[in-house]
Amino acid sequence: MKLAKILTNQVLEENNQKGFKIFKKFTEARIKGEGASLFVRRAGPDNAPPIVLLHGYPQTSAMWHSMAPILARSFQVVCPDLRGYGKSEKPASDISHFPFSKRAMAKDIVAVMKNLGHEKFFVGAHDRGARVAHRLGLDHPDSVEAMVLLDIAPTREMYEGTTTKFARAYWHWFFLIQPHPLPEQIISKDPEAFWKLKCFNQTGGENPFSKEALAEYLDAFKQPDTIHSSCEDYRAAATIDIEHDNAEKGKKLLMPILALWAKRGVIETCFDALKLWRLRANQVEGEALQSGHYMAEEIPEEIATRMSNFFSRNIKI
Repeated sequence: MKLAKILTNQVLEENNQKGFKIFKKFTEARIKGEGASLFVRRAGPDNAPPIVLLHGYPQTSAMWHSMAPILARSFQVVCPDLRGYGKSEKPASDISHFPFSKRAMAKDIVAVMKNLGHEKFFVGAHDRGARVAHRLGLDHPDSVEAMVLLDIAPTREMYEGTTTKFARAYWHWFFLIQPHPLPEQIISKDPEAFWKLKCFNQTGGENPFSKEALAEYLDAFKQPDTIHSSCEDYRAAATIDIEHDNAEKGKKLLMPILALWAKRGVIETCFDALKLWRLRANQVEGEALQSGHYMAEEIPEEIATRMSNFFSRNIKI
């Protein structure tokens, strides 16, 4: 393990002071990525296969708080905040949005895992994190043994298949990509209200979030650099990420993929997820589950079990 590149390797005092109750047996660290240092939670037996779990928008690694301890019984579990989110570094962007391209974000994950001693690993990912995972698998196929992707279809194909129904449900996709500083200024007027509008819109008004996780999400999202970085994430998705996809002329994911999506969600109602994933990957299985968008928090035991079983079938590490 390349501990020299781990910037911090202790539980953060601020969490202790707040009485933070989730991730009790996880250590917390800041670990060098490829251009950004990432805040990371991790736990699990030293000799167990490694899994990295990648969160979505507008959340943090706290979204895995119910699942990660279950997985950590049998796997080394690594839960980073993506660059631009949570307690991770927010690098400056540019006119191309490349610093928040999924290619750049994927490089962070590979670097973090290598710095923890993991050359090969499994990936479990949700929402934006699953889009990072898709690019990670394309750019670094030798690093990824298998992936579980939660409640997404491929980004390019979702944009190409946009309908009025999809645009109404995923209005934030089209709002956040507007040129700087319009979305940032509007969100900054009341970040908490925007966060709740977006997230509770996807839950039918219900609140699937624990008190501790919700507090972390809202605390992170009120920071201006987080708001800007997350807008850049979406701008990159609509521009340079699609350019990267198009330049590859049909390149597919080679590792086994398990795609799971919510029956009470947009992927189920607006897209044929398996059909689209089979256009982008060679080995795909999956189905819709009885859940809303935030599957890891709504049905954590089922997702943890399915993820564990799928990865156990594909252990080569």
